[in-house]
Amino acid sequence: MCTDSGVDPAAVAFAAPRVAEGAAVDPVVLEPVDALTITVLVDNSFDALLADTDVATRGRLGTGQPQGAHQYVEGATRAGLVAEHGFAALVTVTRDGHDHTLLFDTGVSPDGMSTNGRRLDLAPGDIQAVVLSHGHADHTGGFPGLERWLGRAPSPLVLHPAAFTRRRLAPPGGEPFVMPLLDRAALSGDGIELVERREPSFLLDGSVLVTGEVDRTTEFERGMAFHEAFLDEAWRPDPWIVDDQALVVDVRGRGLVVLTGCGHAGAVNIARHALRLTGGGHLHALLGGLHLTGPGFEQIIEPTVAALVGMAPDVVVPAHCTGWRAQMRLAQELGDAFLPGAVGSRYAFAAA
Repeated sequence: MCTDSGVDPAAVAFAAPRVAEGAAVDPVVLEPVDALTITVLVDNSFDALLADTDVATRGRLGTGQPQGAHQYVEGATRAGLVAEHGFAALVTVTRDGHDHTLLFDTGVSPDGMSTNGRRLDLAPGDIQAVVLSHGHADHTGGFPGLERWLGRAPSPLVLHPAAFTRRRLAPPGGEPFVMPLLDRAALSGDGIELVERREPSFLLDGSVLVTGEVDRTTEFERGMAFHEAFLDEAWRPDPWIVDDQALVVDVRGRGLVVLTGCGHAGAVNIARHALRLTGGGHLHALLGGLHLTGPGFEQIIEPTVAALVGMAPDVVVPAHCTGWRAQMRLAQELGDAFLPGAVGSRYAFAAA
């Protein structure tokens, strides 16, 4: 998403997904749901004093079972929830009187997500599938705790095959940071059924759409310039992060709800792609990381905000890697449609 990328234009062009111009020739049929609930299990912040709204119910201080704390007269405290640099959300759709649940991402630490899930008194056995937005460690780190929480392997696991790519961040003037690499053999050995797809796919009886690779159509969402992949025995530019994908749900009579992990494909690209795949309609809500933080991305805040305002969504919850500058501008321009994100927030969308 940087204008001054400093990468080889030929390498970027080679790696870039092909753009599908215009409306979808054959839009997918996404079955509308009667209700959708998204419970955030991992996010960068926890605010126990946020007010509830018609859409959002917030996590509170005192959430969870008492923990030992000898400095208090009672010898215990309730600490609330854990915030960390990552994202995970529990997604439940209701259709024809039946609930179906999946997990979207797992956070960064082995136990952060499962700790919050326990403190929120959620039932992990309801999870029917896990979807990864992409392969970065702040979205894939929670598998050890997830297996202990579930008491079984989380399966099936839906992800893009490029999620198994070795990657690093190499910012100009800084030391490269090599990210932990997902191990396909280790996951399969744990009994997880891997579903690797580049194309759009459905989950939960056709009620949830996984976008697969997102079309890059805007002129300003140009990827992460200092992101590299280890390919052919060398570190090479990997600005597009092609495994980035989102979830899409059609809430009957309301429109599309789009859930992102980091939004590496670009918030506007993702929203437009979801609308194109489903044949148009209204963007009811956009939730998740929009990756607009840091000097390399803040320059595209204004065109991103302008494009999102033009879509007139009813709800926008910028979480995780969106950054405070972008959140401020979205709050200014979107008015009541803007909702701050926080760990433990439960967002409920009901059919009209």
